[in-house]
Amino acid sequence: METQIHNGGLPHPSTAPSFVLPSSPSSSLGRHIARRLVQIGVSDVFSVPGDFNLTLLDHLIAEPGLNLIGCCNELNAGYAADGYARARGVGACVVTFTVGGLSILNAIAGAYSENLPVICIVGGPNSNDYGTNRILHHTIGLPDFSQEFRSFQTVTCAQAVVNNLDDAHELIDTAISTALKECKPVYISISCNLPGIPHPTFAREPVPFSLPPRVSNHMGLEAAVEATADFLNKAVKPVIVGGPRLRFAKAQDAFVELANACGYPIAIMPSGKGLVPEQHPQFIGTYWGAVSSNFCGEIVESADAYMFVGPIFNDYSSVGYSLLIKKEKSVIVQPNRITIGNGPSLGWVFMADFLKALAPRLKKNSTALENYRRIYVPHGIPVKREQGEPLRVNILFKHIQNMLGGDTAVIAETGDSWFNCQKLRLPENCGYEFQMQYGSIGWSVGATLGYAQAANDKRVIACIGDGSFQVTAQDVSTMLRCGQRSIIFLINNGGYTIEVEIHDGPYNVIKNWDYTKLVDAIHNGEGKCWTAKVRTEDELTEAIATATGDQKDSLCFIEVFAHKDDTSKELLEWGSRVSAANSRPPNPQ
Repeated sequence: METQIHNGGLPHPSTAPSFVLPSSPSSSLGRHIARRLVQIGVSDVFSVPGDFNLTLLDHLIAEPGLNLIGCCNELNAGYAADGYARARGVGACVVTFTVGGLSILNAIAGAYSENLPVICIVGGPNSNDYGTNRILHHTIGLPDFSQEFRSFQTVTCAQAVVNNLDDAHELIDTAISTALKECKPVYISISCNLPGIPHPTFAREPVPFSLPPRVSNHMGLEAAVEATADFLNKAVKPVIVGGPRLRFAKAQDAFVELANACGYPIAIMPSGKGLVPEQHPQFIGTYWGAVSSNFCGEIVESADAYMFVGPIFNDYSSVGYSLLIKKEKSVIVQPNRITIGNGPSLGWVFMADFLKALAPRLKKNSTALENYRRIYVPHGIPVKREQGEPLRVNILFKHIQNMLGGDTAVIAETGDSWFNCQKLRLPENCGYEFQMQYGSIGWSVGATLGYAQAANDKRVIACIGDGSFQVTAQDVSTMLRCGQRSIIFLINNGGYTIEVEIHDGPYNVIKNWDYTKLVDAIHNGEGKCWTAKVRTEDELTEAIATATGDQKDSLCFIEVFAHKDDTSKELLEWGSRVSAANSRPPNPQ
């Protein structure tokens, strides 16, 4: 669903009001936006200043409930708002017209793909310049100011161009409410001359912001529950699998309630990791086709009925379209639609309502769980190392596993960290985030900044490859300015390892950096920062002890040297299958 909120085709020029109000920050557009952001749960806004947004930034700074965080570039500001929204439920960023807007666009597209409400605010041209045929700076040299607006239309669920104070209140509130309802980003452009001008619509404190709850169609809900209960109760060994849209549907608690009631084994899709409690007694691991957790794939694919709750089936999550899942055996539960096998599909039935209503209608059936427990063999331990042996990646993640607790969160960068972090067993309340649908390398640096700022009760552990880090490294600087104490494991293996396993070539080799010296240079004696290079397990053990001990209040950057071919077995299998999917010949015409 997309909502366009602006004044006709091209926005019309602002008309001067015929009344005069005393100049007061409490009656201005800038003050209203600031208060609205605070009301919806935003206390930090990620920004890059530019001449079109400077006045608006003044008003955001003046709001006591807001903290303005300047980022090194717009892409990282967008990634930070993405990470913030994952922890807080909504994020916000402010950039300048076109040069800033088009720079942040990639991050906003990622937030759209992951169903994250991000309020992207852009400082726009002076309201008097609309419709004048003038050419402005920060444009491509045409008297058309809509290029940025049109670019955002495909990656946001609503767009508002505010160049007239008369309808600014309505446009802003409609855009923000649409973001929260749709769990998608929105674009709001504010003319640079408007934030400080008083207007009657902003003359009082904003009314507290709230959204009415969505209610399922009662008859549709009952029909979906009845058909699903009949379908699953006939099965001998059913299973349930949680997917990434559990978050968007706000249905994690309802999912656990259903699992408790039915006794089925619980698996997760890879992009659903962190949304289902892994310490649950029925949890059997990650279902990811050929690269599933040990024995999990066999249980899911041998089931005679499976209910996928909030799934996204794409080429990556299906391992190159190789899942052994049959439609006639499946119940697909999406945020507002239920599809049962080859039979009925019922809309306007919301996931949480459906799961809660279904729970008491299912018969207890632990057959598949008992089968799993019969065949399960505990994970092997890594081969004993030789004295001074170069550190292996599986040893690194064995130590990271021991660092996890309810006061930590894991950020996994696109690459082999997807697969290694997927095997971590998350303790209760341990956060976990990665960007599987969009898969933009470099996302994790900005996301770590934003997540750590939003969830300051947790210590973020970020696992980042060297190739990804080179894309967005600058905002380690912003982490230091904010006094963050994340632990970054920089895995230095000399290139884009995930791409090597899909299709190798000289373009996957990168220039090596002295990463710790780079971070030391960024630190430059300001803030708390500690760096270390690690080549052996003994050095890793010592570095982790320091990071969690003497340097527990510092940003800790640990560069881990790994062999370029030291990858998880799951990446090897996944890469070959995705490569096969990518290289399919054209269908005959």
